[in-house]
Parts: sequence; C-alpha cells; structure tokens
Amino acid sequence: MIVDQRDEILAPARQTISAAVHPVRLVADLPSEIGRFLSREFRSRRELLSEIERLKDQQLLNDARLQKLDSLEVENIRLRELLGSSYEVGQPVLIAELMKVDLDPTTHLIQIDKGAGDGVYSGQPVLDANGVIGQVDEVGAFTANVRLITDPSHAIPVQINRNGIRTVAMGTGDLHRLELSSLPKNTDIKVGDLLVTSGLGGRFPPGYPVARVSSIDTSPGRPFARVSAKPAGALDRIQEVLLVRGRDSDTPRIAGPDGHERAAPPGEPSS
Repeated sequence: MIVDQRDEILAPARQTISAAVHPVRLVADLPSEIGRFLSREFRSRRELLSEIERLKDQQLLNDARLQKLDSLEVENIRLRELLGSSYEVGQPVLIAELMKVDLDPTTHLIQIDKGAGDGVYSGQPVLDANGVIGQVDEVGAFTANVRLITDPSHAIPVQINRNGIRTVAMGTGDLHRLELSSLPKNTDIKVGDLLVTSGLGGRFPPGYPVARVSSIDTSPGRPFARVSAKPAGALDRIQEVLLVRGRDSDTPRIAGPDGHERAAPPGEPSS
C-alpha cells in the first residue's frame, strides 16, 4: 500500500476492479435516480398546471379589462363626436350625461345630470353629435328634464335646407318619425331633404340639423301632403348631450305644480 501510494503500481488493477463493479453501482443507484426523476417530473407537472391556471386567471382578467377599454374607446369616440359637434355649433355648450329615461310611452322625457347650478335653463336647446334632440323642459337644482322632439306635444319650426321652405316638425310619439304639418301637395320637397331649425320663435338658433325627409304621401284624398322625417339625432341611443348656451331671458317659462320651471309650449303664455 505504501509502494502503491508512492508509485501507483496498482492503478491498473484498481481501474479494472472499478470497471467491473460499475454496473453494480448503477443498479444500486437506479431506484434513487428513478425517484429523483419522478419527483422532478411530478413537480414540473404541478408547476406547469399551476402556471396554466394562473395564466387562465390572468387571461380572464385581461379580457375583462379589454372589454372595459373597448367601452372607454367607444365613449371617447362619442365624446370626440360631441366635441366636434360643439365646434360646428360655434356657441358655448355644456356636456351632460343621461341619468334616466321616462318609460311613459305617451311622453318622451329624459333626465340629465346638469341643473340650474350649472346654468341650465328651461327651453335650452339640446343636441347630440348629429342634430337637435329636444329642449330642456324642467330644471331642478342639480338635474333637468329634456323633452325630445318626438314627444307628441312637441313642435319645432324647421326649414328645408335645400330651398328654405319653412314648416313645423311635430312629434309623433315614435322615436324614429316626425311629421311636417300643413304642406301643400305642390311643395318643393323631396325624400332625403335635410330639415334644419329655422330660428323662428327664438328658442332654437337657426341652422341646426333636425331630421331628413323619409316619405311623402300626396294621395288625392288628402288636402295636404303627409310628410314624415327621420330625426337626425340618435334618440334611442342617447348617452351624452350638448346643451347650447344662449340668452335664457327670451325663453318663455311657466311654473309647474312641483315648483320647477319648465318651458312653455308654443302658444302657451309664460308666467
């Protein structure tokens, strides 16, 4: 052993013996190696399943956030359209949001989140990004009711943008239809003509889009032409509106039974 330690004369023998017992060592270590391999595999599988579950939860959260972002994008588009419309109006405007819709089919009223404290007044014109949708009817301290142009009691003076012929657009109770009153059958009016506010009565400034002519009936049994028009504003999809600021001193008002002021209908004396 001393000579071998110094001169390594038994090294070939040790190598031969090591090579001979190597298979035995492998067989002896095989169970522990299999155990370690299976442990790694099961741990990797558990980690993989856990990661898959985490990614699924993250995807669900991202999908929900994406839906919210889509909603915000649509809202931003609407607001940009409203702001673009306000630039076209050329007058100071106030943006308000819809709070409530009156479900009474005989009246077309909506409630907005702006009131007298924000400078809202009865009779104030209300628009969306496409045209006139109505006027402020009753004003409270923090909210206001808007009567839509399709309300059966509402009438708005309009003129045909193509030739300037004046008439009155009456509400029908249908969100998609107005009727023009007392037009002779030989009136120069065509389907597709744009109707804009005429400015008569002093309530609506002139030139705001109101509706487009959708049908004309000149049956022989009628004394006047029956003309229908589709409102320019999206009355069934209102979410934000523009209130056009102007001189409220010229707008007739009457006091309602609840103490709120409201716009006086055409022909009704103010208080």
